Amino acid sequence: MLADSSASAGNPVTMRRLATPLDLEAVFTIYMHERVVPFLGYDPMPLDEFRAIYKELVDSRSFYIYEDDGRVAGFYRATRYPGRVRHVACFGTLAVDPALHGKGIAHAMVSDAIEHLKADGVKRIELYVESDNAPGLRFYKKLGFECEGTLRKFYKRAGEADYIDDQLLALLID
Repeated sequence: MLADSSASAGNPVTMRRLATPLDLEAVFTIYMHERVVPFLGYDPMPLDEFRAIYKELVDSRSFYIYEDDGRVAGFYRATRYPGRVRHVACFGTLAVDPALHGKGIAHAMVSDAIEHLKADGVKRIELYVESDNAPGLRFYKKLGFECEGTLRKFYKRAGEADYIDDQLLALLID
């Protein structure tokens, strides 16, 4: 789907590539960080339990790593729908190392992914953002994503009694 590449000059991210088994511990550390895990799809867990989830991500060949100076700075998953909706991709499992927040990594990572999906013929990119994730909603809207609807009681975080609404956002590519 997306080929490995180097980011453009001046970009804080140095490389985008498919995840490998060697990235497990770095991805786990970011994924399970207290500022990240509430917004991703799995509850906190030990590394041994995460191994099977990570193997599925790697085996999908749609899970990408962003490196900055040789270290894992962030990651995301970009999957294409099949058949008549092959022109649609979905972003998910997107996170940046909290130690690197505010350095433009997320913007560079998502912008690069959009460009590569566009070059691959994608005309629509979808993603879900929790309704209470105001920074995430602002971030994606700045990149041109628009809210297309609310998925009521769609998401449940560990340790919380109530379900959270998600917003379906989409970016249409000409």
